[in-house]
Amino acid sequence: MASQTDSLQDAIRAALATVQDPEIHRPITDLGMVKSVDIAEDGRVAVAVYLTVSGCPMRDTITTRVQEAVGRVDGVTGVDVELDVMSDEQRRALAEQLRGGQAEREIPFAKPGSLTRVYAVASGKGGVGKSSVTVNLAAALAADGLKVGVVDADIYGHSVPRMLGVEGRPTQVENMIMPPSSHGVKVISIGMFTPGNAPVVWRGPMLHRALQQFLADVYWGDLDVLLLDLPPGTGDIAISVAQLVPNAEILVVTTPQQAAAEVAERAGSIATQTHQQIVGVIENMAGLPCPHCGEMVDVFGTGGGQRVADGLTRTTGTSVPVLGSVPIDVRLREGGDDGTPVVLAEPDSPAAQSLRAIAGKLGGRARGLSGLSLGLTPRNKF
Repeated sequence: MASQTDSLQDAIRAALATVQDPEIHRPITDLGMVKSVDIAEDGRVAVAVYLTVSGCPMRDTITTRVQEAVGRVDGVTGVDVELDVMSDEQRRALAEQLRGGQAEREIPFAKPGSLTRVYAVASGKGGVGKSSVTVNLAAALAADGLKVGVVDADIYGHSVPRMLGVEGRPTQVENMIMPPSSHGVKVISIGMFTPGNAPVVWRGPMLHRALQQFLADVYWGDLDVLLLDLPPGTGDIAISVAQLVPNAEILVVTTPQQAAAEVAERAGSIATQTHQQIVGVIENMAGLPCPHCGEMVDVFGTGGGQRVADGLTRTTGTSVPVLGSVPIDVRLREGGDDGTPVVLAEPDSPAAQSLRAIAGKLGGRARGLSGLSLGLTPRNKF
């Protein structure tokens, strides 16, 4: 009888090892979250689980996952889950484990040998669809099997949580922040910490500290790609990114019109002073397909993306390609409002196809394809 109980206990522990914490994305057994497992004579199992904090927003998800995993074990007739809360000492041990023994406030993406490609998505002016491009690239990369994170670094104009459909708030474990995720993308934004639609009224030093905290204090795990949605222009955040993550590479988003292209070129030219690499230019709102005849209507003109790429090539002395042109599509806007990016909601739409093609190029670089498909000379081998 004892051997049967031991065998069932082992099977239950193995089942619990398949349950991942929904925020940390690692097995609860590895995180020390399983407090106890008790088996009654009739096969009913009581599992006690430690939560990281008392107000854990994922408590119901953890309960359901444990019940489903243990309930599938042969010989189990029912599952009861009891939730407890980690002590301060347990939380400190967990935070140290997640950091891998690294010092606090260390930015993992800036360390030599980092395997994460960091793309800073920039624009010269607002209204060119930079955030829409960012969230769709992130969703497409995640759908392609990459581990992706997004930092909504546009502190004043934060919009990424809505566009990705993120409703949860971050959980704090000691000095570590667990980012919510949606569509397989981990996200952090100042909008998750402000009440309602309250504005953020900060000066430069506070912006720098917020960005530093997003990069150093958030538990990102092992990312393949981190996208930074920058505010328009060449202000404090753009400079802070260059200081905090000097290996971040710049993606420039523009529209075809001349006025936007000139401003976008100035934004990209910051690379000559920060010594960053420009990955390429993305031309957004590149024509509107007529709903009646299918002919392309150039609402914002033509050629702006190529003009920006040519100008940055001359300025930087390196080849800066146009990664792709994204046509105007009402479904792109609808996806942003609904929280489901168009690359997922309407993957066969012209806008989605263009964005997925761009994401494929960026994903190839993240997988270590050396950037040759973009005509780039890789600065670092990740």
